[in-house]
Amino acid sequence: MKDILDFLGRFFLSFIFLYEAYDSIVFYSKTKLRMEEFGLVWQTDILLVFSIILMVVGGVFLILGYRSSLASILLLIYWIPLTFILYSFWFEPDVEVRRFLAVMFMRNIAIAGGLLLVIVNGSGKYSLKRLIDRRRINVRDI
Repeated sequence: MKDILDFLGRFFLSFIFLYEAYDSIVFYSKTKLRMEEFGLVWQTDILLVFSIILMVVGGVFLILGYRSSLASILLLIYWIPLTFILYSFWFEPDVEVRRFLAVMFMRNIAIAGGLLLVIVNGSGKYSLKRLIDRRRINVRDI
């Protein structure tokens, strides 16, 4: 059961990033404008393309269970700064907006915690890494 839950956890975590990459590609110009609204005006195109690449590579590696620790680190490099930039609720004077931003901030911190758990626990039984390792053992036994 643990192995199935490991896979489901990796799947749900990766889905967040893969969907966000998809959304950033489909609404590229709107995403770029939103970045500029938050003060990210230096090389916006490069930053956006780099973040899309991080989300796709990290999400695919995470869902496959191949180099899941590396994938989690890549996703954290993207996710932590994004969280502090987008959901800085401590600067918001409006109470309702502050509450919403605080919930979103805590959600992103929880996602970061899930990525840290993947780093610590690895990819589990249902992963491409395990399949590759099993094939190496079988080839050496021959």
